[in-house]
Amino acid sequence: MEEEGDVATAFTMARILSNIPISRGGPTSLVIYDIHALQERFYFGDQVLPCFETGIPLLKHRLHELPDADNICIAFPDDGAWKRFYKQLQHFPMVVCTKVREGDKRIVRLKEGNPAGHHVVIVDDLVQSGGTLIECQKVLATHGAAKVSAYVTHAVFPKRSFERFTHKDDISEKAFTYFWITDSCPLTVKAIANKAPFEVLSLAGSIAEALQI
Repeated sequence: MEEEGDVATAFTMARILSNIPISRGGPTSLVIYDIHALQERFYFGDQVLPCFETGIPLLKHRLHELPDADNICIAFPDDGAWKRFYKQLQHFPMVVCTKVREGDKRIVRLKEGNPAGHHVVIVDDLVQSGGTLIECQKVLATHGAAKVSAYVTHAVFPKRSFERFTHKDDISEKAFTYFWITDSCPLTVKAIANKAPFEVLSLAGSIAEALQI
């Protein structure tokens, strides 16, 4: 919160959901995939039961299918993404980037790790305009990454910003080899159908398991 009058959207949404009436079997379960900030789990009241799930197992399964599965390195665009996901991806080499301000610009830099020679997969919980992912890709390529791909659980992409990533020419094809998303945002999935480099990893099986609670 930076300005008086700003709405704390995550906290407000959690309060709204927390007022769901208790069902016959007890508190209603809320299944939430890759919550944006870990502290938001504490925003919910006692009348609901938040169940926190992740799309990372879908990504790990897909990575094991790749021809260069033994050369994968995971990159995080910032410390927040690292905190959120590193425990689930510990058996991969890791790279952490950071955003720094230079005047009015926010620039991505390599903070730790070595991407040289690896197929580097940038992992984050969501994407909107995609600007950070693009800057991260440039930094990784500069430091010798053989290929760069990306995974996000929630592909919001307002105003068709996914078009920044679609393969239209040799340059765009070299930028991102794969871009994996889940089907948590169905309008995006419909819009990007069969457009490289996008691949959709379905949450359907994971949701079905979560509903057995």
